[in-house]
Amino acid sequence: MRRAGRHGRQAQEGSPMENGVRQEPGTPEPPAAEGIPAPRPPRARPRLVFHTQLAHGSPTGRIEGFTNVKELYAKIAEVFSISPTEILFCTLNTHKVDMQKLLGGQIGLEDFIFAHVRGETKEVEVTKTEDALGLTITDNGAGYAFIKRIKEGSIINRIQTVCVGDSIEAINDHTIVGCRHYEVARMLRELPRAQPFTLRLVQPKKAFDMIGQRTRSSKSPGEARVVSGKETLRLRAQGPATLEEGPTPFEEEAASRVDDLLESYMGIRDSELASTMVEVAKGSPSVAQLARGLDSVLGEFAFPQEFVAEVWAAVCHPKGGQE
Repeated sequence: MRRAGRHGRQAQEGSPMENGVRQEPGTPEPPAAEGIPAPRPPRARPRLVFHTQLAHGSPTGRIEGFTNVKELYAKIAEVFSISPTEILFCTLNTHKVDMQKLLGGQIGLEDFIFAHVRGETKEVEVTKTEDALGLTITDNGAGYAFIKRIKEGSIINRIQTVCVGDSIEAINDHTIVGCRHYEVARMLRELPRAQPFTLRLVQPKKAFDMIGQRTRSSKSPGEARVVSGKETLRLRAQGPATLEEGPTPFEEEAASRVDDLLESYMGIRDSELASTMVEVAKGSPSVAQLARGLDSVLGEFAFPQEFVAEVWAAVCHPKGGQE
């Protein structure tokens, strides 16, 4: 009996008991007051791991822990042992130079990332015989501006060596690496007519099945980004990345209209910039309020007043806006 008593005392002293069941060391004590449930431990957020390849061909790598595009490029470069400056741009779910699948500020949690790296450098001489060259410029968010569209019948369209996806490295030997796309578009617009100038371009490295391909990427109603409605990782220039629901059909349509206005007024296309402007416009009861909002968020762009008015109409009164 004494032996059993000693065991009972050891059990009582060594580890707590609850309803006759011994609790393992480290198990939290039951709540003191009956009827009050113990707080649940916070649910651990899943690690977001994305798969990536080099667009011209490579093994598959895994990347995680990035919050903006520059960090994403650094992670991809680390996986493939290259410099981040080798990456011109990324596409989602295709290795082709498809300007409708460009990686912007949002990545679907199931998206596969293809990195397009520097290929051959080429120089072309252009004579500006009219005000518009027929180029639409975008950038990769990390210092490289590149050609997103070439207008049929334009000056650039007649130069067969210039292709969609080519990065613009220099204008007349003046490097533009580090410039934003709207700055490059402004430089090209301000070049004098009838005076030849030189573009130094870097084309993305091509896989065997892409050699000889020259993408035109003409606008069509089916061009818009396909939205799954699933969660996406939103990358931000400042602050941490966040998980968000995909854009609604209204937001997608409004962003497409604003993107068209950006091309018309500024010679650039930028789906993420368009989406940001839609967000600002949705909370603006008037054009003047939208102008103040855009100035506080995107003041570096110095948007013309008539452009702001068309953006407000396209978002807040879509039937009267651009179609």
